[in-house]
Amino acid sequence: MNVPATTSQLQGPAVRVRGLEKSYKKLHVLRGVDLDVAPGSIFALLGSNGAGKTTVVKILSTLLKADAGTAHVNGFDVAAQPADVRESISLTGQFAAVDEILTGRENLILVARLRHLKAPDAIADDLLKRFALTEAGGRRVATYSGGMRRRLDIAMSLIGNPPVVFLDEPTTGLDPEARIEVWQAVKALAEGGTTVLLTTQYLDEAEHLADRIAILHEGRIIVNGTLDELRRILPPAEVEYVEKQPSLEDIFLTLVGADTDKEQP
Repeated sequence: MNVPATTSQLQGPAVRVRGLEKSYKKLHVLRGVDLDVAPGSIFALLGSNGAGKTTVVKILSTLLKADAGTAHVNGFDVAAQPADVRESISLTGQFAAVDEILTGRENLILVARLRHLKAPDAIADDLLKRFALTEAGGRRVATYSGGMRRRLDIAMSLIGNPPVVFLDEPTTGLDPEARIEVWQAVKALAEGGTTVLLTTQYLDEAEHLADRIAILHEGRIIVNGTLDELRRILPPAEVEYVEKQPSLEDIFLTLVGADTDKEQP
């Protein structure tokens, strides 16, 4: 079962990465990635398709071994202490891993029982309430909208109270209304003290959610900071004598360029 982080483990960053490298034969996906994620924050790893975002998440979640560098999650070394890392995290991928035949409540109860937790019914009811799914809890997931399925998927990932959650492109394929539903759920996670590392290619998503944003380009972090810090990279534009702050899209395109043909898979 997942366990909450201890006080000692949270004295430093919830996630710390130094010099991370990964290659597939001659294809260099990660070329020395460094980043820190503060406990209880939302950290957005932003990049175009093929920039290496999912590779970072796979290494941090012990699904893939790095060629070089170190990574720690919740105080544990992902290479030397993979079991402890897996006890500390939850990973939600790009597609909702829910059983459409079961109801939302049955999905949650099933996961709680598989993790041998006490009072699985109470756990399911609490999560349905937290993610505004109580009324839909008795319906089969096949009847859910895309946003509801994604919220249920995130709720399932929280069973056992993991202190660190990785969300890999959680709104891929969702309509605007469903994306906003997921954004609200992610914000609620951080407000409850959960550390969230979010990968996304959507600039507005990072802009709305993240406490800090890192842009990954050609296997390296080329900038890392708060939105205000990133805005200071570009001077404000004046339109009819009205100062206009640069958007995250302006910053991203200036740093990596509009041509993404050279992106790594």
